[in-house]
Amino acid sequence: MGRRCWLGRRIHPDGYLVTNAHVVAGAERGTATFVDRDELAFDVIGRDPLSDLAVVRASGDGLTAAPLGDAATLRVGQLVVAIGNPLGFAGTVTAGVVSALGRSLAARDGQASRLVENVIQTDAALNPGNSGGALADVRGRVVGINTAVAGVGLGLAVPIDAGTRQIIAALMRDGRVRRAYLGIVGGTRRLPIMLAERLGRTTGLEVVQLLDGSPAAVAGIRAGDLIVSLNGQAIAGVGDLQRSLVGELVGRPIEITLERGSALAELAITPTELRA
Repeated sequence: MGRRCWLGRRIHPDGYLVTNAHVVAGAERGTATFVDRDELAFDVIGRDPLSDLAVVRASGDGLTAAPLGDAATLRVGQLVVAIGNPLGFAGTVTAGVVSALGRSLAARDGQASRLVENVIQTDAALNPGNSGGALADVRGRVVGINTAVAGVGLGLAVPIDAGTRQIIAALMRDGRVRRAYLGIVGGTRRLPIMLAERLGRTTGLEVVQLLDGSPAAVAGIRAGDLIVSLNGQAIAGVGDLQRSLVGELVGRPIEITLERGSALAELAITPTELRA
């Protein structure tokens, strides 16, 4: 199936482009129209709905790569520029500021769901059709990919940072992103005072629910447990757990540390692969 897209951003001299997964959903190839009105055929290399990122590859020579920035260096109030195809008006540029940082956006792929973290909020005018376009700083570095319009004057962009660079690299290399799965539904909870002093942090991840037959249930984790580390990495909330569940952990026994009944316990758990 093909699709015509306006993709104004080239991320790699070899023709790779990054866009939103929902922009190319259901398509395997299509035609990309660039800001200079060039039109090139592209193939979808990989998509990851749980981060709303996709990589396509355009067939052509002499493509110019756009410099990537780092959304981790952004500050509220900083000027940004959004590029896209709002309401069918190709090559539209709007300017605004970074309104907020650290937002979360729910993403879903079949039965699997995940929070996209550190989403950028901007008041640069975004409309349907801006999705997949670049959010750039005043030096022309791409710091995000516009993904959603949450309201008048409220646009959201998936950040370009260390985490999303890894996702993009995996899509370019493998065409997909592997993630480990535990089967835990949880939320951030404050640690008891003595445990917080011992660990040097104030929060952990409370287990609210276990999915039937999940690796966490098999390992003996219970609702009410407070997870503080996984595979040697500190877990202070949902974001830490998501970041730690990398594909390399699939099928490998690892250690999870949790607080239960005012004492720390260590359990062995073997993550499986997250499936849609």
